[in-house]
Amino acid sequence: MIEVRWAWLFLDTPEPDAAQSWRFWSRVTGWRLSERRGESGEFATLLPERGDAWAKVQAVGRGPGGIHLDLDVDDVQASAAEAERLGASRIGSIGDDVVVLRSPGGLTFCVTQWRGACDQVRDGAAELLDQVCLDCPDDAHDAEVAFWVALTGWRWADVEEPGLSTLVRPAGIPFRLLVQRLGEPTGPVRAHLDIACTERDASVRRHLAAGASVERVTDGWTVMTDPVGRAYCLTDRSPTAPPG
Repeated sequence: MIEVRWAWLFLDTPEPDAAQSWRFWSRVTGWRLSERRGESGEFATLLPERGDAWAKVQAVGRGPGGIHLDLDVDDVQASAAEAERLGASRIGSIGDDVVVLRSPGGLTFCVTQWRGACDQVRDGAAELLDQVCLDCPDDAHDAEVAFWVALTGWRWADVEEPGLSTLVRPAGIPFRLLVQRLGEPTGPVRAHLDIACTERDASVRRHLAAGASVERVTDGWTVMTDPVGRAYCLTDRSPTAPPG
């Protein structure tokens, strides 16, 4: 087990679509984009008006993009070694402060150097980007759940919807991990983002006005597609709910 001090969600977008994607996510979250950084200006952070950030955007030169996680820890190398012991594969590193890995099911994540205290402000939020859903084919689901529970020490719990479970968000961590059994027999684990909404219909209208599309509507959530084709969900959950 490693001690996760803070967690980041990354929206990875192919370079040709990055600017459009970044504008959309800044608009719907209401968070200002930071200055671009990196050798090619490939990184930026979505900055909330209050509190510390937990979402970043990245332009990628290869592959379709997607979602990945960064887990801030005190000791990057020891934490990476623990992740490998539990079944992750090391892909590479960036200096001594970032190690890039893949989970047993194939989801990319990084262990990164924690830089100090972080604080998330939820008060007054009508919407909040507060959940990453791990989409697991049947043959990867059990091993993926076991890996994340063993790595983080977060408690695993079923939720009311069939095929869904969660790793309960500890106090001090800005988003929780939902796990979905897809019903597909095999394939890689991937991820999508979920936004908690106080009034889902109003949120859908706002996202449509920003350029999103509705893909599917269920009793508890609406599946949306952003302007560059990334699926995400608007869900009936309280943005200000405490950990649990």
